[in-house]
Amino acid sequence: MQQIVGMSRKCMRRALLCIASLTTVAIGCQDVPADLGSEPALAQAEPVTLPAPRTKGPLSLETAIAQRRSERDFVPGALTPQEIAQLTWSAQGITDKERGLRASPSAGGLYPLELYVVDAKGIWHYEPAQNALSLIKTGDHRAELMKIGVGQAPIGAAAVNLVFTGVVERSRPRYGDRAERYVQIEVGHAAQNALLQATAMGLGAVPIAAFDDDAFRKLLRVGEEHTPLYIISVGRMATGA
Repeated sequence: MQQIVGMSRKCMRRALLCIASLTTVAIGCQDVPADLGSEPALAQAEPVTLPAPRTKGPLSLETAIAQRRSERDFVPGALTPQEIAQLTWSAQGITDKERGLRASPSAGGLYPLELYVVDAKGIWHYEPAQNALSLIKTGDHRAELMKIGVGQAPIGAAAVNLVFTGVVERSRPRYGDRAERYVQIEVGHAAQNALLQATAMGLGAVPIAAFDDDAFRKLLRVGEEHTPLYIISVGRMATGA
């Protein structure tokens, strides 16, 4: 009987040690995202609030549609915070705060798209609810993004690249196999909004869909749940272009 009790105590001590070890490992790993999933790994910085979007501009919708072209030749020049705010808002911004509706339609209002901004200062994740940019990486990564985009020059020359990914699993529970189709359609809605907004502000823009998916995810620090979808390169054009 004493042997059994002794063995039980030994087993109990071993179990407690195992639990303690696992707890220590778990605590030590809290700073490392186990699954980047549907959220990017953000840098430790306060989000940058963008200016409120303007809902009136100098160009009518019809004129913007008539003038829109895929512009690939940009001249140096950063965009203003207001211009960046207009672009992000037109693509994924909130247009009805009470219902959380956005500028572009989404099947079932599930909003599987994620929008990023790549400019000379860093890589940013757009937060629609806050109308803000959260920093992912500092530094100018446009040349790296251009390489990922099979060397397409507009990516490197653009003042700003709007980068879209889609998290299909947000839509799949409701739409099953059609979810992938709906996500592809949705990014088209968002991209066209951004292209027309760029035109309305006198900026050049071109949509790009050729890139290395794995390198794309790595640059944005997102996981396999993200499907890389689109790059919209936006910049200033030469006078009279």
